[in-house]
Amino acid sequence: MTTQPPEFTAAPWQSGQVTANAYCVLAPNPGPMTLDGTNTWIILGDNETEAIVIDPGPLHDGHLAEVLRIVGERGARVTETVLTHHHLDHSEAGEHFADLTGSRVRAVGRGHDDLADGDVLRAGGLDVRVVATPGHTADSISFSLEADHALLTGDTVLGRGTTVVAHPDGELAAYLDSLERIRALTGGGTVTTILPGHGPVVPDAEEMVEFYRVHRAERLEQVRAALADGAAAEDDPVEGVLRRVYAQVPQSVWPAARLSIQAQLDFLRAAHS
Repeated sequence: MTTQPPEFTAAPWQSGQVTANAYCVLAPNPGPMTLDGTNTWIILGDNETEAIVIDPGPLHDGHLAEVLRIVGERGARVTETVLTHHHLDHSEAGEHFADLTGSRVRAVGRGHDDLADGDVLRAGGLDVRVVATPGHTADSISFSLEADHALLTGDTVLGRGTTVVAHPDGELAAYLDSLERIRALTGGGTVTTILPGHGPVVPDAEEMVEFYRVHRAERLEQVRAALADGAAAEDDPVEGVLRRVYAQVPQSVWPAARLSIQAQLDFLRAAHS
């Protein structure tokens, strides 16, 4: 989910093959919080006999049929249905899609077949490594596709705009740590491309992660300034910060902004405790 408005004047993101092993199918759920829609990712190994599907998205028969068509045309079968996190725009179709394909749902917690940092999923001889990246939500994970020097980030890093830290499940300190972890992967050359949960592919992963780091630091400074300007003394400091810092953000994303503000206030309180 984004806290900045989608750039609807830009060319819309489209489905298709993105890297040697990754295909994107764009779900038909565009909006202020989902940009062009949710990106469902199909990972196919070199021999194209097995596929991993990451974030099947909303429960939409046409969308799921398109995912199955692409897999079927390549003579593959889905062995794993995987979720980057529990938000419904990514996960709603998970159980149904797993039933359709005879696969299993893999995720962090919530009754699924648990994944943990460093776990490796395999599809047709291709390795996909789990990278724990909590912060947007407590269960957020990313997937390193080392063969393509790519990282599938869910909502941790988007194709454009910035993501919400979804308080109380999301937590800013964890999110900042996750950005540092992704930064280490990009700086070391393991990851050059980001395959996000929303928006277009990011061809310069290192530059985007640096933008995210700078943005978070600037937002914290703006929140500190808003608190010093009187927001801290108001009955509802969140609303005070919202009016001072997010006044130019469209009201359609104010609910998400409120979550990020609460996460920022908790972070600042912890820093001064």
